[in-house]
Amino acid sequence: MQKMFSCCPVCNNQVLSNELEWHVNSHFEEDELDRDRELAQQVAMAPPSPNNNTTVEVDICFEDHGESSQASSSSASTKNHNEEISHLTKIQLKSDIYRVEGGLIHLLRTCLYDEGENFTSIVSGYVDHYQTLPTDRGWGCGWRNIQMLSSNLLRERKEGKKVLFGGSQFVPDIPALQRWLEIAWQRGFDEIGSSHYNSKIYGTKRWIGTTECAAIFRSFGLKARVVDFDSTESGGSRKRGKKRGKDVEANLFGPIDKFVVRGVGSDNHANTRSSDVIERRGREVLIDWVWKYFTGSASGSFDISQHVTVSEKTPLYFQHDGHSRTIVGIQMQKGFHGSQDRFFLLILDPAHKTTDLENTLKQQKGWKGMIKRGPLTLKKPQYQLCYIDPGIASSAEMEQLKTIDSTLISF
Repeated sequence: MQKMFSCCPVCNNQVLSNELEWHVNSHFEEDELDRDRELAQQVAMAPPSPNNNTTVEVDICFEDHGESSQASSSSASTKNHNEEISHLTKIQLKSDIYRVEGGLIHLLRTCLYDEGENFTSIVSGYVDHYQTLPTDRGWGCGWRNIQMLSSNLLRERKEGKKVLFGGSQFVPDIPALQRWLEIAWQRGFDEIGSSHYNSKIYGTKRWIGTTECAAIFRSFGLKARVVDFDSTESGGSRKRGKKRGKDVEANLFGPIDKFVVRGVGSDNHANTRSSDVIERRGREVLIDWVWKYFTGSASGSFDISQHVTVSEKTPLYFQHDGHSRTIVGIQMQKGFHGSQDRFFLLILDPAHKTTDLENTLKQQKGWKGMIKRGPLTLKKPQYQLCYIDPGIASSAEMEQLKTIDSTLISF
């Protein structure tokens, strides 16, 4: 076994490489902690210097004691993970965000209420909008949606506030989230996904999806669930399938099983249906699921006569080919003279600027084009959702959560 040493850029002493950031921080005063954290992160991301950063290899031999050796190895692994978590909790940085006075969801609720009696809307509680920045444009949407879900969990769920990101009580920036995902992989969460990325995501511009979102939240003991909506031939005929190389089982989880069952199963005449019929069916199944997801958790019994209701459910991480967004609610417009009711997903897109969303909502002009999405916009053959069930997983449940499976809904 070899240990790696590096040279401290402040005092030039040799220290363990995995303790370099902590050692550098110790040189500075507590009242300059924010600046220290930035320096620590820069040190972690900087390439080794051939002049000031040397490595020393130390051979440490251990005798093989069979089972006791394995137990010791497991204990050491757990200790290392705990040390990494403790260290990351100390150096992680809070993500920059434009704060909307009163909250963006409050402004949205006002606009929804003013639409009149023919509309019934239900939305999540508090959610911050995290927009894509020039530094993560083209690849950062998945991370931004994780940040939006995190803002809801930290504000609306006591258990989330306690366990997320080492109890820091803030939403970390993307580099810190990448580190949290790597730690989740090291602890055995989503081994197939870890293999897909070669267990490395920190400092890269790799795209992520619902399974990475679920892995992060599950590693904190939160019950993240994934749902697949699939109209492809393989999706409609299989009991088991794969999403980006990952097994997907048609199993049901959580308190909304009764809402999911209706969408499971394949049509015997699937081969004869035209693409537009399949597309329409897919829209209906997805919107029906989202409606029942949010209305099934309204505070008290859901009253359809109420114009706007707040749901206890988390927002939905909404993934499709090429992009991901966050569904924060759904709206129903009552049909006239026997016509069918119309539904609209209420979506926050990280590609939009937060200030633009704020201005359109305050002025009540142009906000519908940015947030409301009708059925005709749902044209993809496959969609994935990720949501968080209430509660903290037990030790036994944590082991089960390490495998990322999903509910498969074919149409």
